[in-house]
Amino acid sequence: MEITGKIIAVLEPRKGKSQRTGNDWMSQEYVLETHEQYPRRCCFRVFGEDKIKNMNIQVGEELTVSFDIDAREWQGRWFNDISAWKVDRVQVGVTPAPAAAAAQTPAPDASAIPSPAAPAANEEDDLPF
Repeated sequence: MEITGKIIAVLEPRKGKSQRTGNDWMSQEYVLETHEQYPRRCCFRVFGEDKIKNMNIQVGEELTVSFDIDAREWQGRWFNDISAWKVDRVQVGVTPAPAAAAAQTPAPDASAIPSPAAPAANEEDDLPF
């Protein structure tokens, strides 16, 4: 899934050590706000120190975030987990690729488009109206 908007908050990273493997881990959450008539906010997380550094998400950036949604149960309650796996920077004022490609394609020449033949003056058409 994808969502596009502006990063309005970068939360503090969380660190720990896996009880199962003993390896260190790091996670950081971000809040994105959409640009719809009624803006929505989405809190997503990036897991892994290397991914956090590579994505380098900053407050104020316009992003398209690709993510997976999963739910987990803890003590009888369910929680959603929105994990980002890819981030694309959006350049403000740049037209999306499909619209830009359509704008660059020249319009067909009107003389090259066949027009339907008009019925001759003495022919009747068989339309019921």
